[in-house]
Amino acid sequence: MPDADPPSIAFPVRNPGWTARGPLAVSDDGALDRHDRDSDASTALGDTIDRSLHAMQARLTGGVSPAALAGAYLDWMSHLAASPGKQMQLVQKAARKTARLSRHLGRCLIEDGAGRCIDPLPQDRRFDGEAWRHWPYNALSQAFLLSQQWWHNATTDVHGVSRQHERVVEFVSRQILDMLSPANFLPTNPELLQRTLSQGGLNMVQGLRNLAEDWERVVAGKKPAGSERFEVGREIAVTSGKVILRNRLIELIQYEPAGGSVKAEPVLIVPAWIMKFYILDLSPGNSLVRHLVERGFTVFMISWRNPDPGDRDLGMEDYRKLGVMAALDAVAAVVPSASVHAVGYCLGGTLLAIVAASMARDRDERLRSVTLLATQTDFTEAGELMLFINESQITFLEDLMWEQGFLDAKQMTGAFQLLRSNDLIWSNLVRTYVLGEREPMSDLMAWNADATRMPYRMHSEYLRRLFLDNDLAEGRYRTDGRPVALTDIRAPVFAIGTERDHVVPWRSAFKIHLLTDTDVTFVLTSGGHNTGIVSEPGHPGRSHRIRTSSSTDRFVDANAWATTAPLKEGSWWPDWVSWLEARSDGSQAPPAMGAPEAGLVPICDAPGTYVLQD
Repeated sequence: MPDADPPSIAFPVRNPGWTARGPLAVSDDGALDRHDRDSDASTALGDTIDRSLHAMQARLTGGVSPAALAGAYLDWMSHLAASPGKQMQLVQKAARKTARLSRHLGRCLIEDGAGRCIDPLPQDRRFDGEAWRHWPYNALSQAFLLSQQWWHNATTDVHGVSRQHERVVEFVSRQILDMLSPANFLPTNPELLQRTLSQGGLNMVQGLRNLAEDWERVVAGKKPAGSERFEVGREIAVTSGKVILRNRLIELIQYEPAGGSVKAEPVLIVPAWIMKFYILDLSPGNSLVRHLVERGFTVFMISWRNPDPGDRDLGMEDYRKLGVMAALDAVAAVVPSASVHAVGYCLGGTLLAIVAASMARDRDERLRSVTLLATQTDFTEAGELMLFINESQITFLEDLMWEQGFLDAKQMTGAFQLLRSNDLIWSNLVRTYVLGEREPMSDLMAWNADATRMPYRMHSEYLRRLFLDNDLAEGRYRTDGRPVALTDIRAPVFAIGTERDHVVPWRSAFKIHLLTDTDVTFVLTSGGHNTGIVSEPGHPGRSHRIRTSSSTDRFVDANAWATTAPLKEGSWWPDWVSWLEARSDGSQAPPAMGAPEAGLVPICDAPGTYVLQD
């Protein structure tokens, strides 16, 4: 009796698409070729072994690909080794900096508190204190800053090094130097020493208590200390409303009107799903949702579900259809015959731009306006996040997500913190565990600690199609199997960039002028990616620039725009509300909550249930 065919083995494979079984060879008579089938199973097994190994490595490295990092440093070192002129310049710079430091130290020995020989960058406040101006701490700080400057020179402008590799090497070298800063260690930081001596070491005791408490919270999966004072639905995300739609991916919240009449056009907000929606509905005093409601708008908000391993195959098209399009259909049922002011924030704004282009292609004219808050549509200048975007790095992350089914929030948070390691990592560690002080928890900080996961397929598509290949800006992005073009959008656009945005650099957000053939009102506001958006009227120190460009105006580049756009003190919110009102058709009675005839019956009170998922 002939041997029975071995059972087929279904291992996850990288291609094609998202199926778990690769193609099998077929012989001339239509039968499966045993040798090729075994080869296919062996290939799948090898792929599984490799991806599992990479996933294990990714957990140890925080998601950073060792191969990508090694490639960058090899590129830099090999070109530096072949550049004797650059080496000579670095030797000369080292000699000049050494002589400069020596002269400065000589002055310090004669005159205690002498000035600096090098000033830190404007955003670097580590050495601002008076104690750093006295011996020997002035020597330590000045030597560190000169070394930091030298390493910047050593890692940049090396002929032949690719632009991305140069940025990776400079970035990683800066992270290492920031870690070794004298400000981070008790013996070399005079402010830490003074505090420790004055308190008899009690600050160190409190620091150890803080460390133990934080470690216990991490192990137990709890949120950071102090965040319990900002409970969702009680202290934050408290604007009254109802969930009127729930599907696999979203809950749609309709907020209750504040008066007897509302604007004819409702507002639909599409937040990013990398975090939870209530950054736009924090405390009552800084809630953008409440601000809109109080000014007579009917507001709808998408609340994204926090995905689990079962959602691994949800892709960008699912987020478009089950997310924004499902919400638009619901809004149309609640407020029939009214066009919509659509608002997107960060990743939600990118998705909204895709939706708007897709609707314009299909002659769907339900959008009255499009507002993009700190949003990128062209990813060629996506800031330091691009350091983590190349084939090696994305494949490494894909292998991690392949095993988990998602990218965990903690695995994303580290990358964002590294972009501002001085502020978000080292100074925080010193303050909390050496000085024994905790920064008071705020509503924004509590929100920032309430991160979400990202489905495997969606995040892979997002990284590849948008960040790596820039398909949206270059006309290759497809919805329903057909390409979309942002130039099809005719609804007016209101776009926000923030001055200190490390996630969406404002010049990248400004590129919306190049990608659309419609009127664009652009605002450059003070603050960062989050603080610039949560910028309620009366917030101290806020300012912004604003200017509208029509579809027939000649292009003005970002730098020229920033020097000519008028500066206004205060929040940008009132300007935006006025812009929305100018594109609204009067007022009417508030719509009912939901639309029972369309199956949209209020399910529960805002903020819903999805926002409470861990």
